[in-house]
Amino acid sequence: MNGRRFSFSRIHAILVKEFIQLRRDRLTFGMIVGVPIMQLLLFGFAINNDPKHLPAAVAISDPGVFSDSIVAALQNSGYYDIRLATNSPSVARRMLAEGDVSFVVEIPANFSRDLVRGAQPTLLIEADATDPASSSQAIGAINRIAQDALRDDLTGPLAQRAQSAPPFQTVIHPLYNPEVNTQYNIVPGLLGIIITMTMVLLTSMALTRERERGTYENLLAMPTHPAEIMIGKIAPNILVGMLQSVLVLLAAKLIFGVPMLGSLTMLFGVLLIFIAANLAVGYTFSTIAQSQLQAMQMMVFFLLPAILLSGFAFPFRGMPVWAQWIGEVLPVTHFLRVVRGILLKGNGPIEIWPDVWPLILFLFAVLTVALLRFRRTLD
Repeated sequence: MNGRRFSFSRIHAILVKEFIQLRRDRLTFGMIVGVPIMQLLLFGFAINNDPKHLPAAVAISDPGVFSDSIVAALQNSGYYDIRLATNSPSVARRMLAEGDVSFVVEIPANFSRDLVRGAQPTLLIEADATDPASSSQAIGAINRIAQDALRDDLTGPLAQRAQSAPPFQTVIHPLYNPEVNTQYNIVPGLLGIIITMTMVLLTSMALTRERERGTYENLLAMPTHPAEIMIGKIAPNILVGMLQSVLVLLAAKLIFGVPMLGSLTMLFGVLLIFIAANLAVGYTFSTIAQSQLQAMQMMVFFLLPAILLSGFAFPFRGMPVWAQWIGEVLPVTHFLRVVRGILLKGNGPIEIWPDVWPLILFLFAVLTVALLRFRRTLD
């Protein structure tokens, strides 16, 4: 009967044991502390739904005082960062297609002449609408800029122009997503997030499962090279990733009506690299983790930045520079640009290459780390 009585001393003994185990499991303790801190920093500092200083190019076919004032007003609004001023609209549109800028502002020929005559010339603004959330606020600021941009220039005989309606009209063309449908942005992005989550999860337990089942010693006893073990663990899951990709793309086309303007063959080539990169990340985690629980924790620690800092959930260009640097390291950031570029813009090899080579570099870097971390002993 004594052993069944409620005992504070036994509770104390169990508490001490649990704290000792927690202290020994440094990876779990690090996750307990690290994940909340990471979420606090990311949501507090990095997430911004009103991005400013978005890159823009200006195509000026009628240089002069009025065009200079418009460019200055765009820059001073805080929403636009003028990266290029050119007299060639084709050059500016090329930058828009490649993703170097988010907007192209075209000041047409005879703009000044029509303005002086009171004909209300047209200012054309082409916006990359593949990510509607990142451009909506900047587009909304256009009307205010049109009202105030030339106020100091319209003096004397032209003063009446400044007092009435805006002296020029703004025409906004949302390119690549004319209906500004957020599903066209979210659904292709989901392909990257789903592949990241499932591929990392599959291989993050590749070696920890062997340890917990007691078969890791048999694996080590086999006359195999660490690279052979790694390839054997990763290769079958590439087929799983490809199957998932086909299902997501079919759903994107048949259910959500996402346009697919570019080459699907090229997209699947990039998918192969992206899937292998995430499988390599998971395998690297499995060489570090001591248990499947630790592997799961590491997967979560990798997945959170992939969702928050890649441009999937929040505008990438709205984040501070340090958060963008972290995002540029993540493979999903580059894959999202590729998949949206191919499907919505019809991009080709030249346009996607700036985001393909970082994926290749990331893949080889992680594979190297995984091989170096592979342990040939049980302890």
